[in-house]
Amino acid sequence: MTMTEATGSGAGRAQGATRSGAVSSRVPYTVPQPPVAIDAAIWPSIATVPSSLKARVAGRAADAIFKAAVRRLPLEVRYPDGTILGKTALGKAPGNAVLERDASDQAPAEQAPAGTAYPVMTINRPDDFAARLGDGGLIGLGESFMAGDWDADDLTAVMEVFASRVGTLVPEPLQKLRGLYLPRQPRRERNTEKNTRSNISRHYDLSNELFASFLDSTMTYSSALFPENGDALRSVAWDGLAAAQQAKIDRLLDKAGVKEGTRVLEIGTGWGELALRAASRGATVYSVTLSSEQQELARRRVAEAGYADAVTIELKDYRAVEGEYDAVVSVEMIEAVGFEYWATYFQTIERVLAPGGKVAIQAITIAHDRLMATRTSYTWVHKYIFPGGVIPSVRAIEDITAKQTGLRVRERLAMGDHYAQTLRLWEERFMAREDEVGAMGFDAVFQRMWLFYLCYSRAGFETGYLDVQQIVLDSALTNGAATKGAA
Repeated sequence: MTMTEATGSGAGRAQGATRSGAVSSRVPYTVPQPPVAIDAAIWPSIATVPSSLKARVAGRAADAIFKAAVRRLPLEVRYPDGTILGKTALGKAPGNAVLERDASDQAPAEQAPAGTAYPVMTINRPDDFAARLGDGGLIGLGESFMAGDWDADDLTAVMEVFASRVGTLVPEPLQKLRGLYLPRQPRRERNTEKNTRSNISRHYDLSNELFASFLDSTMTYSSALFPENGDALRSVAWDGLAAAQQAKIDRLLDKAGVKEGTRVLEIGTGWGELALRAASRGATVYSVTLSSEQQELARRRVAEAGYADAVTIELKDYRAVEGEYDAVVSVEMIEAVGFEYWATYFQTIERVLAPGGKVAIQAITIAHDRLMATRTSYTWVHKYIFPGGVIPSVRAIEDITAKQTGLRVRERLAMGDHYAQTLRLWEERFMAREDEVGAMGFDAVFQRMWLFYLCYSRAGFETGYLDVQQIVLDSALTNGAATKGAA
């Protein structure tokens, strides 16, 4: 696999590119509709539409900004009165629909080649949609989907359009004011040792059964690494996911030098698959998690596999780890550490790493300029999915390790396109099990929330806004030239 410093295998498309803007087919499922009356005790922000003076004024402004932005996007936005914004094939609207014109144009919204089908965003309740958007910005976009104010024939495709133009949707003068208007992360969600357990629990302790509904048999909740690349990668099937997850883990273990007798520290247990595969090599594993649900299931899987003597799984903050380890591995856990604590995370790893030891982490990454622009923002993902989370940039990881530790990045493999397909398979599996998820007590609003989360994330990887990297580090004193940029 070819590796480039910027985006590696994820460079199948440059950041900002999309799937050519066209939609070849609808998704293979029906999106559940929320109930007419949403339970306000469970979903207070969804059951009630913002109605304050601020929300009404901001709603009108947000509606104007939204309509101005989508007029030229490769997207159709349809309103109940028949109005369509965005591109439409040859400027023709179906039935009696009306193509709204830009005030500066003499022609309808930008025309598309004949036969082009763009993703469709259907606004069901325009006033409610505008009010939520005005009151909460992108938080409102997600909440309005959860409430049913809008729908999409292919939610990922719609989100790709927005993700690929995230820096230009709002006029630049207004972007500079975002810090004055948009909310910041609450102090109670900062990842202090006191708060982190609660942050982790809100996501990972939802239900092991819920995660089992859409994860494969390895119960691995991170990007897989498929043998396919290019166009073939876009059609990988469910029956290859478990092997691709194990291939991802095996590569990390190989890079960390895990073999018989290796003392392994795993930061972030997940449901135990990495610990199991390390133990099968003859390593001893000390794994820490802050999720009681994950600890319970991971311990059971380890015992059933016969590795209870080789694997220890404790409910512990990574900062409290003691001892010395030949290898430290951590899969997509740094995103939950928090911007202020990345130095502590790497300093902890350095403190427990034995001389000559290696570190292999897998991390979701974002462009450095986007990190710096959004690191203190409070988003829909924070509110509903990952409280306290911040996605790092490669530059941030390299700068922090170089300036505040003796660790150095030696090698990187980017594989964002593999995450996009991992998410596609999770999305399809989750929606295929709608009835089972409902029987677990997760209502239609939750299911729409989870679908938005999966599609929102997949769009980030499809467009290159997000990437995922396997990163190998060791001590600056370790012999050997750096190999950053090698596959």
